[in-house]
Amino acid sequence: MDIKKNLTILQWLPNYKRTNLFGDVSAGLIVGVLLVPQGMAYAMLAGLNPIHGLYAVTLPLLVYALLGSSRQLAVGPGAMVSLLVGAGISSLSPDSYLSYLYYTITLAFLVGLIQFSMGVFKLGFVVNFLSQPVIKGFTSAAAFIIGFGQVKNLLKLSFPNSNHIQTIFSGIFSTIDQTHWLTMGIGLAGIVIIKYAKKIHPAIPGSLIAVVLSIVLVKFMGLSDKGVLVLGEVPGGLPGFSLPTFEMNIWLSLFPIALTISLVGFAESFSIGKTLQARHKNYHINANKELIALGMANISASFIRGFPVTGGLSRSAVNDQSGAKTPLSSIISAGLIILTLVFFTSYFYYLPYAILAAVIIVAVSSIVDFKGPLELWTKDRKDFYMFMVTFLGTLTMGIVLGILTGMILSLMLVIYRASRPHMAQLGRVPGTNNFRNIQRFNNLEINNDLLIVRIDGPIYFANVDYINDKINQWRKERTTPIKMIFLNMESVTSLDSTGVMTIQSWVKEWRNNDIDLYIIGAKGPVRDVLVKWHLIESIGEDHVFLDTHTASTFYEKNIDAKSLQRLGPYALQSNFKAK
Repeated sequence: MDIKKNLTILQWLPNYKRTNLFGDVSAGLIVGVLLVPQGMAYAMLAGLNPIHGLYAVTLPLLVYALLGSSRQLAVGPGAMVSLLVGAGISSLSPDSYLSYLYYTITLAFLVGLIQFSMGVFKLGFVVNFLSQPVIKGFTSAAAFIIGFGQVKNLLKLSFPNSNHIQTIFSGIFSTIDQTHWLTMGIGLAGIVIIKYAKKIHPAIPGSLIAVVLSIVLVKFMGLSDKGVLVLGEVPGGLPGFSLPTFEMNIWLSLFPIALTISLVGFAESFSIGKTLQARHKNYHINANKELIALGMANISASFIRGFPVTGGLSRSAVNDQSGAKTPLSSIISAGLIILTLVFFTSYFYYLPYAILAAVIIVAVSSIVDFKGPLELWTKDRKDFYMFMVTFLGTLTMGIVLGILTGMILSLMLVIYRASRPHMAQLGRVPGTNNFRNIQRFNNLEINNDLLIVRIDGPIYFANVDYINDKINQWRKERTTPIKMIFLNMESVTSLDSTGVMTIQSWVKEWRNNDIDLYIIGAKGPVRDVLVKWHLIESIGEDHVFLDTHTASTFYEKNIDAKSLQRLGPYALQSNFKAK
C-alpha cells in the first residue's frame, strides 16, 4: 500500500513553502472564527445542542487535512446537511434527546462508511446521476425551508419544527401575533451586520461580530430578563469519546437518509473543490480520494459526538480569499476551535438564539437559484421541469422525499435519453463526397430508393425498438419503395447481443421485401461484435463499407464485388480483421 498516495499531507507538507505560511495562518484563523457561530447554528438546525457543532469542526477538519485532495476546501457542518440530519432523525421519533443524539452519531458513522466504501470501490462517478437541475432544485427548496424555518427563532414564535413549507407557513401565520419585538430587532440587526460585513469583504467575520455584539448587549442590558432567549450554559472542554450503535434495525432505518446525505454532501463538496482547484491549477482533485477523505471525516465525527460534515461554499470561499494555499489552514482552524472549547465556551451563555438564526438565514440566502430556472425555461424545458418537480417536491413533501424524487427523475431521464439516440437521414452535399443530415441542410441530393441512416450512440436492448420504429417511419415517408438501406455506424460506440439479433432480423425481413442492407463505417469494437456473432457472414462481406461515399459509389454504378477493389484496398471494411 502506497502511504504517500493515500495520505495527501505527505505530498504537500515535505515541499511546503515558507511563503505560504502567512496566508495559511491568516486563513485558518479567519475560518476558525467563522466556524464558531456557524457550527453552533448548524447544530441547532440539526436539532442538537449548539456545542455539538463545535465538536464537529475539530477532528473531522484534521482528518480531511490528512486525506483530502483539495487544498482550500473547508470541511464542517453545512446548512443543507444539517437540515437533512434534523429531518431524518426526527422522522424516527426518538423518545429522548439522548436517543436523538445516539441516532445522530450513528448517522454520521453510516454516512462516513458509505462515502468511504464508494471511494474504495471507485464509485465517485455515481454522483453524476444527480443532475445539476436536480441539485439546484433541491438546494433552492432546502434554502427556503431552512430560512423560513428559522423565523420562529428570529421572532421567538412557538410552533413545531417541520421540513414541509406549508406546515412552516401555517405555523408562522398562526403565531405571528406572538412576535417578540426585542428578539426580532436583535435578529434583524444580526442579519444586517453579517450581510454588510460580507459586502465590505468576504473575509470579515460578520457572524463573529454579530455574536460578540449581541452577547455584550444582552448581558449588560439584561435583555434575557426581558424575554430574549439565550443559549444558557454551554459545556466546556474537549468532547468525550462516543461510539455508534451497530444494531441492524437502526441502521436500516437510517440508511435512506444516510445515502441521501452521502450523495448530496459529496456532490456539494466535490463541485466546490473542483471550482477552487480550477483557480489554482497546481494540484489535482480526485473524486474517489475525496470520498475516502469525507468518509473518514464523518466516521471521526461519530467518535466525538459530532454529526455529518461536508465541504461548505461560504467558508471555503473565505478560506481561499484569505490566502489559504494548503490544508495547513484547516489544521489551524481546528486548533482554534479546540482552544475555544477549552477556554471560551462560558462566554456564549448570553448568545441569543436569534443571532444563530440570523447566521443560518444569511448563509442559505445565497443558495436560492433564481436565474437558473429562467435560463432553463428558455434553453432546456426538460431540465426546467426536472428543476421544478424537485423544487416543489422538496418544498411540499420534505427534504428526504424531495431529493429522492429528484434522483429518480435523473435516472429516468438518463434512461429516456439512452433509449432515444439521435438519428439522422443523410443526403449528399452537391458536388462533394460529404453526407449530411437532411433535416439540417438544404438542397441535399437524395436518391428516393436509397435510405442512408446514421445512428449516434450505442445499439443495445434499451433503444433497438426506437431505432426500428424510426427507420420504419422514414421508409413510410418515401414516395417510392426503398431498395437499399445504408446503416451508417460511424457514431455507434457499442453493440450488445440484443442489437446484433435485431440487425439479424432486419437483414431477414428487409431482404424478404427486396431491400438490401449495407453496414457503413463500423468502429473496431463494433466490428469485433459483428464478427463474433457471424453477422458479417449473414450480411455479406461485400456489404460492409468503410465510408458512405464508397458505398454510395458502389450503389450508383451498380458494380460487382470483384470490381469494387478498383475503388481502393480499404473500400470494403471487411478487409480489416477483428482483434
